[in-house]
Amino acid sequence: MHDAVVIALGVPLRVGIYHEGLLVESITSDLPASDALPQIFAQLLSRYTFGTLAYAKGPGSFMGIKVAYLFLKTLSIVKGYRFVATDAFFFNEKRPIKAVGKLYFVKNADTIETRAFDEVPQGGFSLPGQIRIDEFDVDTLPFYGIGAVG
Repeated sequence: MHDAVVIALGVPLRVGIYHEGLLVESITSDLPASDALPQIFAQLLSRYTFGTLAYAKGPGSFMGIKVAYLFLKTLSIVKGYRFVATDAFFFNEKRPIKAVGKLYFVKNADTIETRAFDEVPQGGFSLPGQIRIDEFDVDTLPFYGIGAVG
C-alpha cells in the first residue's frame, strides 16, 4: 500500500507518493488543481494501491484548498481510502504564508493567526522525504484562516 499527499496551496501543485513513510515519487504541475488532480490521479491509480490520501488543508490558496478537499474526499469515499490532513506549515518549515496585502499567516504553537510584514518572507512548499501519515489529523475540513469579505 502507498499513501498520496497533495499540496494544492499555490503554484506548483505537488503530489507525493509515499511507501512506508518514504517519498518514492514526486509530481508537480503548474495547472490549476481542478485540471491537474484528475490527470495526475488517473495515472497514479493505474500504478498504485492507496491506503491513505492526505492533503494540506490550509492556509493558502482558497481555490486550491477547496478543489483538493472535494477531489480527495470524493476519491476516498468512492475507493474506500482513509482521508487525513495537516496544516500547510508542515510543508514549509513553519514559515509565514501569504494571506492578503501585507498580512501573512503565522503559526504560534497550535494557533494560526495573521501578522503584518513589511518585507516579504521567502519560502515555498515542499514534500518531505519522510512522513508519519498516522500523525496527520482526521479533521480534514479546509482551514481558510480569513472569513469572506462582505
